Amino acid sequence: MTSEAPPFWWEKPDWRVFALSPASAVYGLVAGRRLRHAPREKVAAPVLCVGNLTVGGSGKTPVAIALAKQARRMQLTPGFLSRGHGGSFAKPHVVDAHHDAAKHVGDEPLLLAEHAPVAVTANRATGAKLLIEGHGCDFLIMDDGFQSARIHIDYALVVVDARFGVGNGRVIPGGPLRAKIVDQLVFTSGLLKMGEGAAADGVVRQAARAGRPIFLAHVEPADPSRFAGGRFLAFAGIGHPEKFFDTLRGAGGEVAQSRAFPDHHFYAQDELADLLTLARQEGLRLVTTAKDAARLRHGEVPAGFLDQLDVLDIEAVFELSHVPARIIDETLDAWRQRKMRG
Repeated sequence: MTSEAPPFWWEKPDWRVFALSPASAVYGLVAGRRLRHAPREKVAAPVLCVGNLTVGGSGKTPVAIALAKQARRMQLTPGFLSRGHGGSFAKPHVVDAHHDAAKHVGDEPLLLAEHAPVAVTANRATGAKLLIEGHGCDFLIMDDGFQSARIHIDYALVVVDARFGVGNGRVIPGGPLRAKIVDQLVFTSGLLKMGEGAAADGVVRQAARAGRPIFLAHVEPADPSRFAGGRFLAFAGIGHPEKFFDTLRGAGGEVAQSRAFPDHHFYAQDELADLLTLARQEGLRLVTTAKDAARLRHGEVPAGFLDQLDVLDIEAVFELSHVPARIIDETLDAWRQRKMRG
């Protein structure tokens, strides 16, 4: 399964946006009503949601991992809730990082499972019960699902990419927004601006006017020295592949060739064979993202491909080091108040 946002979503509105305005209006109306009125089941543990305003990558997964690490430092036992994009399990499932394939559970859950138990299911209340009762989790981090309104969220951290912002500012299908910004901000506890750029400044100002705290973070290579001075054929099937290529350059690597694929792309054998052939012809090292590597790990790949593949791991770094602890503390406070209210 692949998904690809139309390029015009990230450009100045044109005739396509205006033609789709009636459909966007209906979608926004329904999404806003669901946010306001859907019954949200309360679960027996604090719930911290790491979501975004738009379709497409904004850096949620490394943020969720950073928060899980902080929760462990605070003597909590975190667990992740994920829908598992592209997964095929019909029933709620706790991810086995060593044996599950991305086609069964999704690529992001495989990355999350390296740090804490992950329940993959569209029914997040059932997933929460699995983690609490079966794995002793006492702090739940929901990767995405901000707009689903299935369970009660104690703290909603909304991540917005500084480089791409909210695109053309229109609701699906005319733009990337999952609901009107004003409707989403009502349920936002804090806004996290990821990376550098001015594209998110408008929504940051809106959030600040609404009294929401604004946090800053960026991603860094986990081990930049491995890539400094190298020449690479870089490929990625993520929301915004250009961010990956820029991160590789920031680590000192030369992106001699690059190939971008749709988000959550499952690679065909011939695509990988072409990449391997080109890399060998040009004397380049192959490199991709951790999410792409998760999809490749249990799939069919050409002989020798994985042996020649480098993976650029990244981690989210908050500009102020106390912010992750603050977010977790505020989640715990909201949960305690929820328990007192019954």
